[in-house]
Amino acid sequence: MSTGHGHLDASNKRIALLIAVLALFLALSETLGKNAQTGALSHNVDASNLWAFFQAKSIRQTVVRTAAEGMEVGRTSASPETAATIAATLERWNKNVGRWESEPETQEGRKEIALRAKAAETARDLSLARYHHYELASAAIQIAIVLASAAVVTGIAALIWFTGALGCIGLLFTALGLWAPHSLHLL
Repeated sequence: MSTGHGHLDASNKRIALLIAVLALFLALSETLGKNAQTGALSHNVDASNLWAFFQAKSIRQTVVRTAAEGMEVGRTSASPETAATIAATLERWNKNVGRWESEPETQEGRKEIALRAKAAETARDLSLARYHHYELASAAIQIAIVLASAAVVTGIAALIWFTGALGCIGLLFTALGLWAPHSLHLL
């Protein structure tokens, strides 16, 4: 409601302030949501790359083991000098296969790569859970802003109560996204 002089009355000033505060919270939830979305994508790419590296190591191990088995068969009929060369090659290949399985110092053995990929998947899932909370928060706050705007136009006080409730729900989802992103998934 406005007076004849173009000034807002006190209730409309409060609603305008409420809209400004809601817009601030909307900007916060949107920023957090975009950050969580970007994090989820980044962690998903990391996990995919690590699983591809894991598969490459597995293929490499299989090829070398298969070649070693073929060489082992030929070693029994080989001359002593050739058998010694084959044995040295087999020993070197077996060391490589063992190193490809676990290499704690470089974190590039299959076991370490699998752990890193699972950690990236966990980080991705956390980012996605946060993102979903922030999206719900943004939706609630956007609706609250629309209701507050409608309250200015219509003068219906009940809309302000709905605005406050939705604003609180939006803040709750923002807080859950920050501090307890998996809480609603447990219900």
